[in-house]
Amino acid sequence: MDLASVDHALTTTRSVRRRLDFARPVERRLIEECLAIAVQAPTGSNSQGWHFVVVTDAAKREAIAALYRRHFEAYANRPPEEQPQYAADDPRAAQQARVRRSAIYLAENMHRCPVFVIPCIDGRPEGLPAAAQAGYWGSILPAAWSLMVALRARGLGTAWTTIHLASERETAAILGIHANVTQAALLPVAHFQGSDFKPAQRLPLEAVVHWESW
Repeated sequence: MDLASVDHALTTTRSVRRRLDFARPVERRLIEECLAIAVQAPTGSNSQGWHFVVVTDAAKREAIAALYRRHFEAYANRPPEEQPQYAADDPRAAQQARVRRSAIYLAENMHRCPVFVIPCIDGRPEGLPAAAQAGYWGSILPAAWSLMVALRARGLGTAWTTIHLASERETAAILGIHANVTQAALLPVAHFQGSDFKPAQRLPLEAVVHWESW
């Protein structure tokens, strides 16, 4: 295994928004290759209860994007006290304005993305105890992340979004998703512009790693 290539893919799989190429088609073959990799991810009790709804139909993408924009506007216009607040020396503070601009760009242009992938999983999490919920989400989120890394390795970008879940039932109606199936995210997929990405600025390990005790 080429560790340098693996490490590079894992540290440069970014949330791609402004660099998505809306004009370039995405081959179905590439999506299927990446999904075949995604379903090699771990799954609780080998349940393999995952599903991936791939949306290329323009009318369906427009309808889902309209739902996304509706809820994004409410999210983006929250009162200042409900938005993240970081100290001046926190690396997240310098990134906030850029992240906000790119998020607005994606919301305004979501419908132009040639492919949506919606990872789903059998069942509903409502009412499950915390331990059961951890196992439930742990049976779809690793597969979705594997999909994102596989896409990135093939020159495709995406972004992890969940805002549309405020209208999960309406999205399900558009796509015919069964009532007993839960959507985990919405991944807009397109080729990305440019040649590469850099690792992001993150908090130092000593701020987030706890050896032996908190």
